[in-house]
Amino acid sequence: MRRKRTAADFTISQDGTKISYTKSGDGQVVIAIFGAACYKDFIPVKADVKVLSAHFTVVSYDRRGRGASHEHRAWSLEREVQDIKALIEENGGSAYLYGHSSGAVLALEAAMALGDIVRGVMIYDASYVSDTAEKVEYRKLKSVINQLLSDGKNAQAIKTFLIEIGMPKPFAYLLPFFPGWNSIKRLAPTLLYDIALTEDTPPTERLQQINKPVLVMAGTKNPESIHKVYQLLVDSVPHNQHHLLEGRDHMAGMKHLTPYMIDFVRRAE
Repeated sequence: MRRKRTAADFTISQDGTKISYTKSGDGQVVIAIFGAACYKDFIPVKADVKVLSAHFTVVSYDRRGRGASHEHRAWSLEREVQDIKALIEENGGSAYLYGHSSGAVLALEAAMALGDIVRGVMIYDASYVSDTAEKVEYRKLKSVINQLLSDGKNAQAIKTFLIEIGMPKPFAYLLPFFPGWNSIKRLAPTLLYDIALTEDTPPTERLQQINKPVLVMAGTKNPESIHKVYQLLVDSVPHNQHHLLEGRDHMAGMKHLTPYMIDFVRRAE
């Protein structure tokens, strides 16, 4: 089958916000939802999309307030879900969702809110807090990030957040030397959106209402908190397939995820 060329476009969300996206590949439509400090032209995101688009039609987008997307109104979870709805309606009317980190949380929320236009959900390393103790520490981090942003210290806010959620310090300190660092710094205010998505434990009772297939994945090299969240999701979400990826951490790389995703979509169809 001939691969479709990557195309850049935009859609308009319910509140009038312009959402920028790219579309590439062939096959079932997958909306790719990435986490904190990510945007569609970020090199690791583009690398993941390239791998995934060898098997699916992938819609990769800038979440509101990031990259080429606008932010017409104040952030809310409901508005982010409406953005996903607009992308699905723009690209065939139904789709699978793939979410990584806080994007996994957003994918699950969309699955609960959007009904049958979501065909299924695939997530890796959903980054909810895992228990009450972690919730307390996360609130402290939120306060620190708020203060750094108020002081205009966007670069420090990005590095502090990434280190506190488990990124190795040497990698975080090398970020300013990466291509696109200036674009990443501009994303700093959206860290508060990701914190809002992930500052509570998984809503296990609501998750039991999901009536479509869900693929839950996590890596064995992640902190124990990610493993606890993984197990909570496995125990709570009906109709789930689940896999712990041996030797993988939070940045697993799409080539390690796609075999499970291909099998999941094949079974769902």
